[in-house]
Amino acid sequence: MELPAVNLKAILLLHWLLTIWGCIVFPGAYAWSNFTILALGVWAVAQRDSIDAISMFLGGLVVTIFLDIIHISIFYPRASLSDTERFSAVMAIVSALLKPVSCFFVYQMYRERGGELLLHTGEASASGRLPSSPLAGPAFLGPSQEHSAYQTIDSPEMPADLESRAHVPQGY
Repeated sequence: MELPAVNLKAILLLHWLLTIWGCIVFPGAYAWSNFTILALGVWAVAQRDSIDAISMFLGGLVVTIFLDIIHISIFYPRASLSDTERFSAVMAIVSALLKPVSCFFVYQMYRERGGELLLHTGEASASGRLPSSPLAGPAFLGPSQEHSAYQTIDSPEMPADLESRAHVPQGY
């Protein structure tokens, strides 16, 4: 089953609108956290090929899921709410509920731009064995493996056809 194509601009517009409405009853830290992440989303739109921009936006969305839960649970008005305040609170809750779906689509965009999952598990060490502890080797939160079609210039390896020619003595 193929995933629907969701535009990053549509995700930004949706969360911007929900954040604007949510700020009616949750000003301050709620507004700062969400608008900062939306600014990272604008950066991801502006630089379409940047893996850094989309990964920062994705990480920020994940963080704001937890921050929204904290803001809503602490600052939700306990007294009777007017219709405007009730609408604002519902929009903030809808925004928090839609963020995991948005994270899923933004993660797909991250993968399309060439990003890889940063958490590598089960990689073999230089000896060919797996580390005894998941925290023991470079497999846990280590650098991602670069899979490039280009060969590095500083590579000490020689191509196989050059190695075979290097060992054959040539007669004059």
